[in-house]
This record gives sequence, structure tokens and C-alpha cells, in this order.
Amino acid sequence: MSEFERFVEIISRLRAKDGCPWDSVQTHETLKPCCIEEACEVISGINVLKETGNGDNLKEELGDLLMQVVLNSIIAQEEGLFTLDDVIAGISDKMIRRHPHVFKDEARAIYGDTVPDWNEIKKKEKSQKVIDDAAYLPAAFDEAERLIQRARDRKGID
Repeated sequence: MSEFERFVEIISRLRAKDGCPWDSVQTHETLKPCCIEEACEVISGINVLKETGNGDNLKEELGDLLMQVVLNSIIAQEEGLFTLDDVIAGISDKMIRRHPHVFKDEARAIYGDTVPDWNEIKKKEKSQKVIDDAAYLPAAFDEAERLIQRARDRKGID
């Protein structure tokens, strides 16, 4: 069993009815502050790495952010929306689509002999989206600012 598989099993166990009282009741909505806080702590870890050359803090914070991805994915699976494998497959496919200069054979399988450039690929992806997520970004940034302030208040940061 890989460390990743072990980790997914641990998070699944925490979500179980007889698991952790906190983890077992979380929802996508309740995890929003945690996602923001953990992303900010990753940035802090990058800053620590730059200043000290020590990657231990960044490693820990990346693990905490990974927990948010796995936990939200497990919740989505419980809701019948998608699985963690779907998330991984989606980002893998996206990286191949957006890097045809690296994944030439895979890109030909998707696009045929005429492989478009990155801007064309992005434009095509946006035109095929059911929901224009860019329309939701301003509200998401506003919410992120509120959540960051809440996290600052909790940690006593001005």
C-alpha cells in the first residue's frame, strides 16, 4: 500500500460514524475556512523555506492542504458527486491537454495531427464549460478575504 493510499484510508476512517466527531460532520461549506487557512499556511511555508532553506514547515503545510483535497473528495463521493480518482484523472487529463508540447502522442490522440497552442486549448476548454466559474470568482475572493481575517483573528495576527 502506498503512503497516499494509507492516508486516504486514514481520512476515510476519520469520516466514519465511529470516527472523529469533528471530521465526521464536516461539509464542503464548513471546510471553506480550513481550505483558505491551509493554503495561506502553505504560502507561509514557502516563505520559511526561502528565508531558512528548511523545507520541514512547507512539507507539513502541504500535507494539511492535501488533507483538505482528500477530505472534500471523500465528502463528494459520499454525496455521489465524484471520487478522489475522478479528481486525479481530471487534473491528469488537463495537464496532458494543456502541455501538448510535452505529451505529443497523448495530444495527438485528443486533437489529431493539428495540435493547437496553449491559448487555443484554454479557449476551447472555457467554451465547453457548463458553468462559467469566472463569474463566481469575485464573490469567492470576497469570501476568502473574510475567511482569512477570521483565521488571523483566531491566531492573533494583525
